[in-house]
Parts: sequence; structure tokens; C-alpha cells
Amino acid sequence: MINKMKIGILQCDSVLEQFQTEFGDYPQMIATLFAKVAPDCQFKRFRVQSFEYPEYLDECDAYITTGSRHGVNDDLDWIKQLEEFVRQLDQAKKPFIGICFGHQLMAKALGGVVEKSNKGWGIGVSSSQVVSKKSWMTPAQAQLNLIVSHQDQVICLPKTVEMDVLVSSPFCPNYMLAHGEHFISVQGHPEFTKAYSATLMDFRRKIIPQDRIQEGMDSLTINLDDQLIAQWIINFCKTRK
Repeated sequence: MINKMKIGILQCDSVLEQFQTEFGDYPQMIATLFAKVAPDCQFKRFRVQSFEYPEYLDECDAYITTGSRHGVNDDLDWIKQLEEFVRQLDQAKKPFIGICFGHQLMAKALGGVVEKSNKGWGIGVSSSQVVSKKSWMTPAQAQLNLIVSHQDQVICLPKTVEMDVLVSSPFCPNYMLAHGEHFISVQGHPEFTKAYSATLMDFRRKIIPQDRIQEGMDSLTINLDDQLIAQWIINFCKTRK
């Protein structure tokens, strides 16, 4: 059983410089997310865009990704290397948590299909239903409300490995996934605040339809389950020896 955990943050992008003074960078957001549920948790950042990786897999007890403005299908060397690293983690059965970009990369690395959704942008707060429960998903809850910011989605699950859908919605059927007892991922951003979500939506007004922007802004009145999923993730990590 893991006691004092060390989580490796696989940083796949950075907050735009003009927003970092107010919101910090993605690793800080992740550390803040877990501060209340696991105050003793330690973090180490790996800038995978610069090909920075742990010297050995057991350097950390678990690994978590940030999101990224890039897509997992982009023809970039750092994405290809990260995909291979995810497969190495899978072979070693090392705990891995994929957030947004990492959620999609986990599915793709194991044989799934990720594409730009014909449903358009997912922004603001999404409400999804829990459709399959794991023992670490406590406290139990039937619905999960998280901030989202994505165009791509996991369209098809891998055919050669088992992958369970834990949380789903009509907009994003494969919203939260689990592979074995060591891989989990979620399309949402539990590390994002409502203020940061509003800033991103406002920044992207030229590329997102205005009616979708309005829907996203209106959804920010919904209560978030960011601390709940943070607890789920910590519970998941603690089940690993």
C-alpha cells in the first residue's frame, strides 16, 4: 500500500504566458487539486514536450498527464514518444491517470481511435453519468460534473485490450475509462477552476461558435465535483502496492 505518494506530472503543455500570473501553470493546478485530499503527496514534473522523462519507472508511484492544446494525432515526435511511454507504463502495470489529452492518448496508445467530434467543442461544465463503479470510486456518486475543454474525443475503444467505460454522457460516451487495475483516464479537467475556464472560453471566441460559448458560460453555475474525483484518484493510487 502506498503511504506518502510521489506522483509524476507529465507536462504536455503550458498555460499561455499572459494567464500564468493569475492561474499558474498546469503542474501547479494539479498540485492544488490534490492539496486538500492528499496534503502529503509529493509531485515531480517531467516536461515531456522537451523529452524529459523519469530515469526509471519506479521513480514515482504513479503518473498523471496535463492537458494540451495539441491533439494526440498531431505528427509530433514528443507525442509519439509519450505514447510509447504510456505503453511502457501499461506493460509494467504502473498507475497512470490521463487527463483530457492524456485520456485520449491512453486510448490511442492501446489501440483505440481518437477523432475530432462532429458534436463540436465541449466547454464549460459537463454533466456525465456514472455507468460502472470501481471500489475506489468512493464516496459514491451517480453523476460527475467537471470542466471540459476539448474538440477531440475517444471515438472507439481498443479492440485488443479490455477497457471499461466508467462515466458517460450523450455528448461524450467514453468520458471516463479504466484499463485493468492500473490505468484510468477522464476527458474532463478536474484541475481547472471556473475562472480559468471562463478565461479560455473568452480567449477562444473567434474559433468557437457564440451559442456554444454562451452555453459554456451559463454552465459555470453548476457545482463541480473536482474534489470528489481528486479523492477517487488518490483512492485508486492507494490500491496499488
